[in-house]
Amino acid sequence: MEKGFDAEESMKAVLIGAGEESLHTIEAARRLGVSVTALDGNPEAPGLKAADTGLAVDISREDRVMAALRGEDGKGPDFVLTGPLGRYLTTAGAVNDAFHLRGISRQSAVWCTDKYLFHEKLREAGLRGCRCELVPAFCGKTEQERRGSVDNLLKKAEAFSFPAILKPRYGSGSRGIFFLDSIRELEAALWELAGKTDAGESTASEEDYVMEEAAAGVEYGVDAALDGTAYRQILLRRKLLTPPPARQAVGYFSVTGRTEQEALLIRRVREQLSRAASALRLQDCLMHADLMIEGERVFIIELSARPSGHHLHDLFTPMATGVDMAETYIRSQCGLPYRYEPEETRRLLIRYFALPEGIVRHVPAKEELPLPQDVALRAWDCEIRPGDRLGQVINGHSVMGRGYFILEGSTDERLEAAADGILGKFDVNERLEG
Repeated sequence: MEKGFDAEESMKAVLIGAGEESLHTIEAARRLGVSVTALDGNPEAPGLKAADTGLAVDISREDRVMAALRGEDGKGPDFVLTGPLGRYLTTAGAVNDAFHLRGISRQSAVWCTDKYLFHEKLREAGLRGCRCELVPAFCGKTEQERRGSVDNLLKKAEAFSFPAILKPRYGSGSRGIFFLDSIRELEAALWELAGKTDAGESTASEEDYVMEEAAAGVEYGVDAALDGTAYRQILLRRKLLTPPPARQAVGYFSVTGRTEQEALLIRRVREQLSRAASALRLQDCLMHADLMIEGERVFIIELSARPSGHHLHDLFTPMATGVDMAETYIRSQCGLPYRYEPEETRRLLIRYFALPEGIVRHVPAKEELPLPQDVALRAWDCEIRPGDRLGQVINGHSVMGRGYFILEGSTDERLEAAADGILGKFDVNERLEG
């Protein structure tokens, strides 16, 4: 426990969402003497067992969450914690509003999690110039109504510049995303969502989508925080992506700022995201963003008031910067000393095991890994075993769970070459039978 922190006056935090990636936050809180009540709709969620109190509550139901948190005296938690939470970040905002806590409001959470409203809010602030249209759910519509909706959307898309993206209005990650190079491909994707009526069964999509012009450039991720209303940037990460249409991130390079070009890039990102955080009225929260950068243009793809997943906020970012985002946020809420900005950033690469589809025949041991003298292995967690059947990498779920490794080196080029050498040591039979 932190010296000088009185256990008799222990702070009480509530954690909304208790999946595996919440464990790091729970551990950080307990090290600081903070009591954690975790809520999740899955009674087997790992965080429910790790917390001081675990409650199996549907976090999509704000009324049930409030009832579970409000004691007989009406007093609730001292502050709210979240892990890499998706749509129901709004519940965290609702708890903050109900108990008058420091942190994101429900309205700001709605702007973060609703991709259409997010676009509209940033457009109003002059931070988004791309075209974007709402695609209402097709489920429940007649065939004539669905045809009319598709025709109307295609008419609107005539003004679009391609490529374009069609993605779910809510949710996170690369689930259900279409990357489209022409209006003909857009039409096919819309009809896929509209579904077909066959023997009385409809395959029409039950959720809203948005279609928007895709920005050109190189994709980046950002870990940051709002200290009060002041934007604090922790780490800029360049993404290593699979080819279109999946464009799944299979690695991240830390941007150190040691060169003049990197330092300028970091400043541009900081300026743009500071404006965006202000437009979304974010305060006292951790933040994650995805960007597309081309020349001096910084385009904000998505932004949310929650930490990043995929072992970034809990492992890669602390290793690269020395800043543990979760612990620092808890310190800020508890009145303990804290600092978000790193004093120095190491040049690291986290690489996930995006291997070919097939049956694994050989998995290298750490001792077998071919590393040049100027590249060091800093972390290794391989969950792949001989005999495993690997599917195609099409989204985050298809690559996560296999593990990762982290390298440190002098340049991104040397790191990428070393990572490719490591992956080349795996033997996968790509000729699948049956």
